[in-house]
Formats: sequence, structure tokens, C-alpha cells
Amino acid sequence: MRDILPEDQKYFRHILKKSDQLLDYYGFERIDTPMVESVDLFLRSAGETSDIMEKEIYTIKTKGGDALALRPEGTAGVVRAYIENGMNVRPHPVKLSYWGPMFRHDQPQHGRYRQFYQLGAETIGDSSEAVDAELIFLGHKLLDMLGLDNYNVHINSLGDSSCRPGYIKALKDYYKLRSRKLCFNCKNRLKTNILRLLDCKEADCAEVAKEAPQTVDFLDDECKSHFKHILEFLDEAKVPYILNPRLVRGLDYYTRTVFEFLPDDPSTHSTKPQGGEPVESTSSGQGGSQSAVIAGGRYDKLIEMLGGSKTPAAGWAMGIDRIVLALKEKNANIPDGLSKPKVFLVQLGEGAKRKSINLYESFRKAGIEAKSSIGRDSIKSQLRIANRLGVRFALIFGQKEALDGTIILREMDTGVQETIPLEKIVDEIKKRLKKE
Repeated sequence: MRDILPEDQKYFRHILKKSDQLLDYYGFERIDTPMVESVDLFLRSAGETSDIMEKEIYTIKTKGGDALALRPEGTAGVVRAYIENGMNVRPHPVKLSYWGPMFRHDQPQHGRYRQFYQLGAETIGDSSEAVDAELIFLGHKLLDMLGLDNYNVHINSLGDSSCRPGYIKALKDYYKLRSRKLCFNCKNRLKTNILRLLDCKEADCAEVAKEAPQTVDFLDDECKSHFKHILEFLDEAKVPYILNPRLVRGLDYYTRTVFEFLPDDPSTHSTKPQGGEPVESTSSGQGGSQSAVIAGGRYDKLIEMLGGSKTPAAGWAMGIDRIVLALKEKNANIPDGLSKPKVFLVQLGEGAKRKSINLYESFRKAGIEAKSSIGRDSIKSQLRIANRLGVRFALIFGQKEALDGTIILREMDTGVQETIPLEKIVDEIKKRLKKE
């Protein structure tokens, strides 16, 4: 876990501003859920054998005996809120967005923290392929708006309960014959969560995964049609994508579509996809959890699993920390997002400082950005700050001016000064700023 210092805040403001503009336009409403939830919520959603539940979740035992957890991801909390607050009576689809800190007791590394920040978008109540495609398009468009054009969508379909059992059986048969080559963790996953074998980072496991059965070969007609239509939507929208038959997600609730936005890697294909043309990936999905900046998919069973009525849904989450690193690596010119001050209030003497508090507030109410340094006594040091801030005007307010009810207006560019009645200074500044 780490501190986010003032100089890094501009990156977070920039990302949130761009995402708010896009998601607001596409009808996503903001929702905030607690950082602490019942452990049972994540047991039922992520699955007991997921890496999150086995190794990464932070749990808390309260004085009253309740088992709580710091949220490791955002979707489960959003779905719980949807069910508990009766949002099923709203017009569907219900489109929700969120952002905030998540927590996983993970191995810290570059771009990976135990307290990390996610931005998420969820569409609840629509099983249409258009929803999956729209979510992927929004992720692509958001990265484009941030100036990050070196990411491709890796996409796969896991099927659903009608066709996935056949794939799971084929996968088990394949791996049983090769279990000696697997790492210790994967030997355990062979019994509990076999899909995770496809995503193992160990070299021997990755090699074995290359020849493993592919999910797309086991899809029934309905799942195949669903996946095909998503790709057609992406083709039409000119979103580059890579068919990645090894791609799985680390949470048990996904059905059908899964996707990740990964850095473009020339070693995985001969040319970068153009206009949505699919390119067969030679990657086995390794590194997805290490370098993906956006990841998500469809979860049609989750709401029912958590006690709601049968409701389809899909969504994604963006790793804000990784986006910040990507922007830094590109040396992106990020505005600080703060309003530039027009006025600096120079105060000299106790009497002037006392009266300056109300004067400063008058500028705020008038919508004029002003700065001051109320603890300093030197006029030179205060004017030096005003010059560094690049303000248009400095207002010099000393003991004499406080007694006379006046203030000195100084134009910083020319150094020209004049005395103005104190009650007229706000209107005078407004008038001069309009001439800019």
C-alpha cells in the first residue's frame, strides 16, 4: 500500500474526468458501495477456490463476531446493492459506474499494489450481444481519450452451463495425462479450479497450456452465435481485437464473454489488428493479470447466485494505478485540473490579516480564483509567490489600507499600482478580467 502524493493527484483527476464524460454520455449512473462487506458475499461470488478467496482477501472479525472483508473487487458489491435496494423495478438495463480503492493481499510488484484503485462499469438486465460490444467499445474509447492507443482487446467465450461442462471434462482429461509437468499450485487447481491452469505464469504450465483444448471448440450453437455477433459489432466499430482461446478470468461468476485490454505485443502476432480483424494469438493468456488495464465480461448467473431473480449482466473494471503508470511512461502532458488563480492577496500586519479572511471569501463567492499566503510578513516573499503563480493582479493590503478602507491593486506585468476603495475591489477585478 502506498501514499498518493499531491504531484500524482492530477493523473487521477484526469482519468476520472475523462471517464465521467464518457460514461455519463452513455447513461451510466454513479454508485458508491462500502469498502467493507460480508465475507460471504465474496465466497458466493468469487468462489471458494479462486485465488482471491484462497490467498488474497483481507478479512476482519468484529467484536460482535461478524466476518467481514475489505472488498477485493467492485462487481459483487454493486450486485448486492442492486438486489438490496430493489433496483430490479427500475427500467432496464440499469447502467452503473463506480470507482474507489480495492484490497488484495497480493505480491506487490510494478503497477500492482495491495490497496489499488478501480473504475468500473456494469450493465444489468440485458443479455444482448450489443451490451458486451458496447462495454468493450467504451473501454477502447476511454483508452483512446487518454492517449493510450497501444492496447488490444483479447477476447474469448467461456460458454455457459449448457456447454461448459463438456469443455471442463475435456480439459481435465487433457491435464490428467500431463499432471507431472504442472507446478504445485496447478496440481491443486486440477481438482478445484481447472480453468485457472490456463492462466498459470510458470513456464512449464504455460507450455502445457499451449496445446490444451480451446473453449470455442465446445460452444453450443447459442453461445457460438452470441460470440460471433459480438465480434461483428466490434468489426463494425473498428475496435482491434485478438481471439485468445486461453483467456480465462480469475472469478467464478463469468459466463460466455471474457476480455482483457493488454499492451500490444508484436511477439503474439504478426501484425497489429486493423479495423477489428481477428488475429489468432499465440499467447496462452499469460501476463493478462499482470499487464491488463481493463478486464471484464458477462456474468449472467451472479445476481441469481446472490439471492436476486435471474438477471443477465456484464461489466468491466479498469486498473487506475496501471493507467497512471502508462501515462507516466508515455510522458503524457497531463493538466493539473486545477483552476489558475487570477489574484494574489498580499497581507501586511495583524489588522490587515484579520480583515483579509472576509475579503478572500468575497472573491470565492464572486467566482474569482485567488491565492494568498496569510502567514508571511514580507511583501517581497509574497510578491515572489504571486509571480511564480502567474497571477494577473496582486492586491496589497497593509495596516494603513485596513484603517483607510482601501487596497492597492498592482498589475503584475507592468508593475503599475493604484489605490482602490475596498468595497469596490471585487467589481473592479471582475471588470478588468472581462477585458482579457
